[in-house]
Amino acid sequence: MLEPTRRTILALTGGLFLMAADKTQTAWAFSFPAIEGGTLNLGDLKGRVLLVTNTASFCGYTYLYEGLQKLHTARSAEGLTVIGVPSQDFNQESADNATVKTFCDTRFDIDFPLTAISHVRGAQAAPFYAWVSAQKQWQPQWNFNKVLIGRDGGIAGTFRSTDEPDGPAVSRALNAELARTV
Repeated sequence: MLEPTRRTILALTGGLFLMAADKTQTAWAFSFPAIEGGTLNLGDLKGRVLLVTNTASFCGYTYLYEGLQKLHTARSAEGLTVIGVPSQDFNQESADNATVKTFCDTRFDIDFPLTAISHVRGAQAAPFYAWVSAQKQWQPQWNFNKVLIGRDGGIAGTFRSTDEPDGPAVSRALNAELARTV
């Protein structure tokens, strides 16, 4: 039985503390608001490999959208889904979802899923990112950091902005995860 103070904390945080501390949790338990409205449930992608990337429209790494789209297109049939998570945490994103969506559509012809603008680090981090932080003691240090989720829903790797979508570090880890079966 939980002691009263912990029960109160869990009630006030909606269970986020418990969810972040649960070592058996998988990515399939999380969702994000979708950029065009509604919800992007990661559980709907269970069994696929995910490359979740925090993005920004006005960053020196914004060109990586092109590589992420190429990767998504080339490897989707093998079970890869790239997910973009626009974030203003580094002060380089547009102020609203509609502007971000238009930018991604017109500049990079993005067709992989995009979440609504979300926090990816710190106390306000989206539950998925709070979980990654608790599991790996890792949080994005800049825009275009990547989290690789394996077919089993576990964290298979984390990557910095400098790890390009088609670069050796991401490619090795991605190839290994796409070769796995659940």
